[in-house]
Amino acid sequence: MSARTIHSLLFLALVSLTAACAPATAPEDDAAEQEQAIVAAQRAAEQAAEAPAADTPPAPVCDASQALGLVGQAFEEAAAEQARIDTGAARVRVLRPGQAVTLEFDGARLNIELGEDGRIVALRCG
Repeated sequence: MSARTIHSLLFLALVSLTAACAPATAPEDDAAEQEQAIVAAQRAAEQAAEAPAADTPPAPVCDASQALGLVGQAFEEAAAEQARIDTGAARVRVLRPGQAVTLEFDGARLNIELGEDGRIVALRCG
């Protein structure tokens, strides 16, 4: 036997073994599985669309730009209350120099930062 014939026989044996190890799935089975997956995905999408919306109120809105005219002015309680109303904030926090401040965000709060001289240096929501 020639080397070429031996290589051909080894190749055919390898192909036969590989084919014998391959799973026997019909194309129809694959198509059926894909169809089931599509139907399940459509059902899940429909159920998600029908689910009632969470009863969460909209986030409070504070717009500090409405009170930026106070920057540079001496701090007064009456001006702080007017700034709260103008910005749509629910509450005001006055931040004095060196004061310890918590870092939690509160979208309904207006922060008024004061300088050493008691004048307003910044306004921001949060």
